[in-house]
Amino acid sequence: MQSLKYLYRIGNGPSSSHTMGPITAARRVVSEFPNAEHYTVTLYGSLAKTGQGHMTDRALLDVLGNERTKILFDQETETDYHPNTLDITARLADGSDITRRYFSIGGGEIIAEGEAPSTLSEVYPLNSFSEISEYCRSRDMRLFEYVEECEGSEIWEYLDSVLSVMEDAIKRGLNADGTLHGGLGLERKAKYLHRHRHVDESEETRTNRLICSYAYAVSEENASGGLIVTAPTCGACGVVPAVLRYLKEKRGCERSDMLHALATAGIIGNLIKKNASISGAECGCQAEIGTASAMAAAAAAELLGLDLDQIEYAAEMSIEHHLGLTCDPIGGLVQIPCIERNAIAAMRALNAVNLAGFLAHSRRISFDTIVETMYETGKDLKVIYRETSEGGLAKKYKDKSK
Repeated sequence: MQSLKYLYRIGNGPSSSHTMGPITAARRVVSEFPNAEHYTVTLYGSLAKTGQGHMTDRALLDVLGNERTKILFDQETETDYHPNTLDITARLADGSDITRRYFSIGGGEIIAEGEAPSTLSEVYPLNSFSEISEYCRSRDMRLFEYVEECEGSEIWEYLDSVLSVMEDAIKRGLNADGTLHGGLGLERKAKYLHRHRHVDESEETRTNRLICSYAYAVSEENASGGLIVTAPTCGACGVVPAVLRYLKEKRGCERSDMLHALATAGIIGNLIKKNASISGAECGCQAEIGTASAMAAAAAAELLGLDLDQIEYAAEMSIEHHLGLTCDPIGGLVQIPCIERNAIAAMRALNAVNLAGFLAHSRRISFDTIVETMYETGKDLKVIYRETSEGGLAKKYKDKSK
């Protein structure tokens, strides 16, 4: 598996696959053909159908230049390798055209046609939870210790920067007012959730309100193009930070404990990325929000000192109960239902941890099995439920304010 640096990517929202990935592709082409007279970008699949809502066109123009770039949205042509496909054609000074095809495979990662995903960043020799847990048990290690063994001690400096960006996103989001761009007229809600408590608010209600406010804060920052961390994607970036923030406040966790939790969550996210998918365009929202919830559950379990079986069960449950979740963003925007889903997934993660603490000894389903099941389920979803905005809520929603 790759380094956690390729899972936790720091960048601007609103979409890792629709903005971060295409930006990287565009920069590659500019680097290869810096003196091109003109660029033509053709977007296919999900990139074509929800690219404007995800600001793909704006992101590409920022790199390639408005005056010498034409962007085409091809919603008809099917591509074989991945639904997030784009061609960038450079017109050279001699009049010839050279085209490069890229696939945005999720989490901000791209690969070019004809090349395999990079193996240079492969630092984990084991690629299943069963292998990793067996290895850790035989050496009396926790998952975060396995991360350090594979990545080296320098990983903690990187994860510290990741945690800082997550914390800053929460802070900005909790203090922001106004309406999110995109045309839905969606008001920011994080500040309201954080500051408005019921007169007779129970401890349980307070807990849920705070967790949701943190998830909303990061997700709203993402929707506005703010700086966030893919965990594992932009669209699901609010779940892990929300759970970490809540547990830090409740338990007074040390910085090192938070970094260990991030590393533990990273193993879970990496396994899903390696053996299934974290792309909504490939496997629906279960691949994004489901993965984020599993990562958050593993992080929480580590902070609570649970054992390997309990960590595995908490992560497995979080995926299992998101199976079949469709990706149907209204207007192609990372707003409805995406922001709300981050809050729900964060609460689910903590519920899974609580249950795992009691019942891990009786579980029947392994984490590896649920990851395989999620991937097959995602592939079986109709394409209209995989980030094309052609089905589900995206089809049924009618703006009553207009």
